[in-house]
Amino acid sequence: MIRSFAQFSRRLCVTGLAFLALSAAAQAQEAGVAELAAAQAAVQRASDADADQYAPDLIQAARDKVSQAQALGESRSGRKQIPLLALQAQADADLARARSAQATAQARLAQEQSEIDRLQKVLAAPPPAPPAPTPLPPQDTLPTLPPAAPGGTP
Repeated sequence: MIRSFAQFSRRLCVTGLAFLALSAAAQAQEAGVAELAAAQAAVQRASDADADQYAPDLIQAARDKVSQAQALGESRSGRKQIPLLALQAQADADLARARSAQATAQARLAQEQSEIDRLQKVLAAPPPAPPAPTPLPPQDTLPTLPPAAPGGTP
């Protein structure tokens, strides 16, 4: 005879459901940890890209959200919010890194443009006047050459 689910004992059903609930909670916690680690890495990349200088408000918001997510990890009820906060922190950090890269590129562009302007001014300027020719010495101060030997060179 084939047993159906209706014939399983109550204890087996409760044990199975408890196992499923615990494994789901463990997976949710692991997902939060992975997302939190990704957010921390994004904040580090943004800091390495000088986001503190070019996008201080965004990088600080990302750091605050990472800290908030870490604090929520200690409470059981807040663990569900960790993935959302971690994703928000990662987005803020990525935006800060992008703004930092944009500001760096604009500064580099301005520097290159000023160099181009300087070189164009140099090319547009009239060439300097050639130096005045040096006068030849008077004829009587030139040394006399010995007479040439007949038949060729001496």
